[in-house]
Amino acid sequence: MISSAWKNRLERQADLRRALGRDRAIQPAAGLDFCSNDYLGLRRDPRLAAAAAEAAREQGAGAGAARLLRGDCSLHGALEAALAQWKGTEACLLFNTGYQANATLIPALLAPGDAVFSDALNHASLVDGCRMARAAGAHLGIYPHLDLAHLGEALRTWRASAPQEALALVATDAIFSMDGDAADLPTLVDLCEAEGALLLVDEAHSTGLLGGDGAGLAQAQGVAGRIPLVMGTLGKALGSFGAFVCCPDSLRDHLLNTARGFIFSTALPPPVLGAALEGIRLARCEPWRRDRALGHASLLRSALGQAPCPSAIVPVPVGEDGRAVALALALQAQGFDVRAVRPPTVPAGSARLRITTGAHLEAAQVTSLLRALANLGLLPGGRT
Repeated sequence: MISSAWKNRLERQADLRRALGRDRAIQPAAGLDFCSNDYLGLRRDPRLAAAAAEAAREQGAGAGAARLLRGDCSLHGALEAALAQWKGTEACLLFNTGYQANATLIPALLAPGDAVFSDALNHASLVDGCRMARAAGAHLGIYPHLDLAHLGEALRTWRASAPQEALALVATDAIFSMDGDAADLPTLVDLCEAEGALLLVDEAHSTGLLGGDGAGLAQAQGVAGRIPLVMGTLGKALGSFGAFVCCPDSLRDHLLNTARGFIFSTALPPPVLGAALEGIRLARCEPWRRDRALGHASLLRSALGQAPCPSAIVPVPVGEDGRAVALALALQAQGFDVRAVRPPTVPAGSARLRITTGAHLEAAQVTSLLRALANLGLLPGGRT
């Protein structure tokens, strides 16, 4: 039993969430999928299921322990090698989730007196990693979204008064998960190299979807191999589960020894590893998947009057939390699984519908969604 004091606090907080239109509940998937991050349509591909089953038969259903104990198997090394080769880096280290990777690698890299600089719209996992580093004595600088001139000035200002041995880390999403816009990685790489800062790029929403063979935004923007830390996930476009950091050998060795999320977590299980390896193979050899997903998103953005973005994420700004929920429910009633995104996931006053597209969708289904958006008054000029 919990005390009456705790009950009262929980009830007050629940009442406040309801009053603000921010109460959440787990809602089963239903209708056409316009809300998941399954950009390549691979999560239900029978080839991934077959690869997972084969790995389970050969190496078991679970890892059994953290990798530094007895949780390692040959598939961990094979997957890390495949990811490092794809991303153009020396090495790779697997993590269990993108949140775990970002939240634990940032404090593992920074000492008291160091600094970390973070884009204002970075994912919560990067935000929390930065907060943990600050709590341990690092300086935290937050620069306005995509404002690299401000970042450069902040780096130089900090350096002018920092101890000589202090180091700086810059963290950014590649594709921002709520708006679908992209970082300018070439400028970021040049800036960090000039200022001696380590650069961490989260490619969770670009891995598998962008670049010549799907390696991500760094490949698409011509800076593959120049970014010291590239984080990505296996549970979005690649259809499996887990996360990774591609990096030089020296950084991998440091994270293996210091990142608490890696050290103290049971390793990814063999079926997940087998599915991820097959997901990478399909992402690289079936380019029609990313072409279809990005084409659907481009069609939606054009109809909504939005500027082009290199992603399969299409936000529909609404503003008021309750209205976003009502619009999402109206679309769900028509068979379109679209979800409302509200604070704290996005800043107050910027609630939205977050629409995503994937290779599993047909053009006629996207057209039907556009018609539904028009009927709800969400297209400029009522276009369909």
